[in-house]
Amino acid sequence: MTINPILFALLLLALPAATVAGVALQRIITSGNLRGASIEVQRRIEESETEGKEILLRAQQEAIRVRDESEREVREQRGEVQRIERRLQRKEEQVDRRLDNFEKREQQLNEKEAEIDTVRAQVGELHAEHLRELERVSQLTMDEGRELLLSQLESEIEVEASRRVREMEEAVLEESTERAYKIMAQSMQRYANEVVSELTTSVVSLPNDEMKGRLIGREGRNIRALENATGVNLIVDDTPEVVTLSGFDPVRREVARMAVSRLVQDGRIQPARIEELVVKAQEEMEDIIKKAGEEACYDARVQGLHPDLIKILGRLKYRYSYGQNVLQHSVETAHLAASLASELRANVDICRRAGFLHDIGKALSHEVEGPHAAVGADLLERYKINQRVVRAVGDHHGEEGWKSIDAFVVAAADAISGARPGARRESAQQYIKRLETLEQIAMGFGGVDKAYAIQAGREVRVMVQPDSVDDVAAMRMARDMTKKIQDSMEYPGQIKVMVIRETRAVEYAR
Repeated sequence: MTINPILFALLLLALPAATVAGVALQRIITSGNLRGASIEVQRRIEESETEGKEILLRAQQEAIRVRDESEREVREQRGEVQRIERRLQRKEEQVDRRLDNFEKREQQLNEKEAEIDTVRAQVGELHAEHLRELERVSQLTMDEGRELLLSQLESEIEVEASRRVREMEEAVLEESTERAYKIMAQSMQRYANEVVSELTTSVVSLPNDEMKGRLIGREGRNIRALENATGVNLIVDDTPEVVTLSGFDPVRREVARMAVSRLVQDGRIQPARIEELVVKAQEEMEDIIKKAGEEACYDARVQGLHPDLIKILGRLKYRYSYGQNVLQHSVETAHLAASLASELRANVDICRRAGFLHDIGKALSHEVEGPHAAVGADLLERYKINQRVVRAVGDHHGEEGWKSIDAFVVAAADAISGARPGARRESAQQYIKRLETLEQIAMGFGGVDKAYAIQAGREVRVMVQPDSVDDVAAMRMARDMTKKIQDSMEYPGQIKVMVIRETRAVEYAR
């Protein structure tokens, strides 16, 4: 049996009223007023009935409202379900139509593929027939024709490649040369120092020829004492009023020159006096060397060097390379390296220090065996100089290739300083040897008829045999010859290589 929820709610609402009536009745009975209790009970019962009816009426109304809302929601859900069903039905119809279209397209594609296969087979047959006809007409097989075509293509490609390479080389050379000139000009303008070509003085003037005998002394004791104290040979010859000092160490030679000059001025020439003046000259030379090193550091704007390194640098004041003072060259290289580094966005301080110290090994070249670059790098390594500076000094001649941009900048600054007009002088023997080497390198290539080194060794003109060397080979020869000169020779500035190929037609009118 199903209990009506509305009646159940009415019973729940009437239960408190009955409970209240029962409690009131109990109170009336307890008080002993039965009549009043009866009347009160009757009144309370009537009120409870009235309230129960109202509650029942409200419950019925609420039940009707809930039913109406439920029916409306059901209708709405049924409508939504119907709309979804219609939409799904339309989607299904669309999918069916698309499947039909895909099936038709697939069928068309299969037909096209069949047609393409047929056409491909026909083309293959035509191609084979065409090849057979070509072989019959040209009397060459397909492999022979391929070889002939490839050989012609190789020749044409080689000519075209050489032409394009030359055009690219000319364009790159023009652009790089213009930029290099600009950088070098800016760097050299920043340090436009006057070039002074100096030579080591190894001659001492005498007031008269009698002084020669006094310098020699009895049985040669004075000259022996001087040579023993200085390590320099004193040469007395027939040249009037002149003696010559000979020694491989420029510092010792300068000490001997100072000592001899003072002996001549003093007039007291004897072994004890000679030793005394030599010691004083050596002390003075130490001060001169130290001062020269400090002034060079100040001029190059390089600070913080060890005092021993400053003294070693000062010794370069009396060292010359091709007539150029090495200490002055070091200061100039420092400024040029700093300028180049600023243009190339390299480390200016590292390049300045490396440029200033790059020839420090020449101060020890008479004492330590090995190239001055390696000697200088080892020396700087012992004094805990920055490793980048050490590497740049050791690699600035590029014997093992440029290992850093610092070494490249130092090498460029070194070359600029040495190649400036008047900065260095070359002996006649070395000059002639360089020209002969240039001509020998040029004559070493096949097909060369004549080769001449002209313009003081700045240009090499090579005449080739036109029958054995064509235009492409001439361009290749100029490039190979330039590379060989760069790899096998050392020279200031640059050398122009000109390969000339000409054909002459000569006839005689009789």
